[in-house]
Amino acid sequence: MKYYYSMSDRTEKIINATDKITFAERDYQETEYDSENDFEYDLVNHSDTLQSPESFVPNDFISEEEQEEQLRKEARMQRRERMRKEKQRQLLIRRLVLLVLPVVCILLAVILITGRKTAEKQLAQEQKDSAGIEPVTSTEVSTEGISHSEEDTLEQDDLSETEEEKAEEGFVGEQTVFAASFGDNVKQISEEDVESTYAIVVDIDNAQVLAAREAKTRISPASMTKILTVLVAAEHIHNLDDKVPITIDITDYAFANDCSTVGFSKDEEVTVRDLMYGTILPSGADAAVALAKYVAGSHEAFVDLMNEKLQSMGLSATTHFTNCVGLYDENHYSTVYDMAMILQAAVENDLCRDVLNAHTFTTSGTDEHPNGITISNWFLRRIEDKPVPGEVLCAKTGFVVQSRNCAASYGKSNSGKRIICVTADAHSSWRAIYDHVALYNAFM
Repeated sequence: MKYYYSMSDRTEKIINATDKITFAERDYQETEYDSENDFEYDLVNHSDTLQSPESFVPNDFISEEEQEEQLRKEARMQRRERMRKEKQRQLLIRRLVLLVLPVVCILLAVILITGRKTAEKQLAQEQKDSAGIEPVTSTEVSTEGISHSEEDTLEQDDLSETEEEKAEEGFVGEQTVFAASFGDNVKQISEEDVESTYAIVVDIDNAQVLAAREAKTRISPASMTKILTVLVAAEHIHNLDDKVPITIDITDYAFANDCSTVGFSKDEEVTVRDLMYGTILPSGADAAVALAKYVAGSHEAFVDLMNEKLQSMGLSATTHFTNCVGLYDENHYSTVYDMAMILQAAVENDLCRDVLNAHTFTTSGTDEHPNGITISNWFLRRIEDKPVPGEVLCAKTGFVVQSRNCAASYGKSNSGKRIICVTADAHSSWRAIYDHVALYNAFM
């Protein structure tokens, strides 16, 4: 009787004459036994590698082709398993990113905004300290949120006395000191209604501050500066039809500083009237600088005239300008209170009031612009249909990064009450408009 032993790469098969087969995990080999004793001897000596008869699975001898196919199947299954696990891992990573990324972005935004606010407050405090301006402190006077500032009243009284003494001693020439008092009934402006960080409402007929928030804190006035630009120009020009050339240094100044412009071309000759309206309605730097050069011969000389005007108005202690456009400079500063006084002076000048009141204007025709250029005061055009108990008559806006969106406006109630509102640090131009709507509805 012959006994044979054969094995695949994983499973051995022992085949005898009675078809009794046992499996074992051994290297592939095929052995021929001469006797049953030899077979049993090998069986005993390799019993640790043999499986029990209970694990017997009847199967015929596996060919090499079948073995290769089985290996390929196993390899495919392993690849599929690896791919499945890799997809699960990638899906998990994507889900984690989608969950974590928005949180990280929000945290970064909060950190940036908080840091900017802190830096601006520190800078404002440093500027106050360097200029000798004491912070404004408010004292509550009722349970309805009404507060007043004793320091504001004292400071304004001291300022008026100082300017009067200067006038008597000959330090100031012809002057009109503009001031509004902070009485006991000055209301604190609610942050729920008005987002702008800095705000003031002035009743100019009674020279009273009706409401305020950070009214005497130093700010960058941005293009609200141009209110004083047209006021100083109006006091020095004699012929609105004079022609002024737009030189290359004017256009280069506007381009280099990324300023808004009317759109005048190099060497175009425009009228002084066009420059006045062009300075206010589209906040044109080209018009403002051309106007400055026409009035004073140079931009620098015109700025000197602006600062002299501030001194004559009694505002030079808290407002100083370095350019006629409103570009940011650490020495170019004001307060919303001072800007209210400057706007009051402007609306009392007939020419300035007409310019600040215009919703649209078309410049004179030239060779470069035969039909002129149509320009708009977008603040007035956007607020004209908003519900206020009267009419907003004059306005000038501004923007710089340091004080964001600013606006100064003048309105008259249905009963004839004249109000000036000035705000700064709103997050958008529309927000500035709605802040003014809220102020007019509350105090007009």
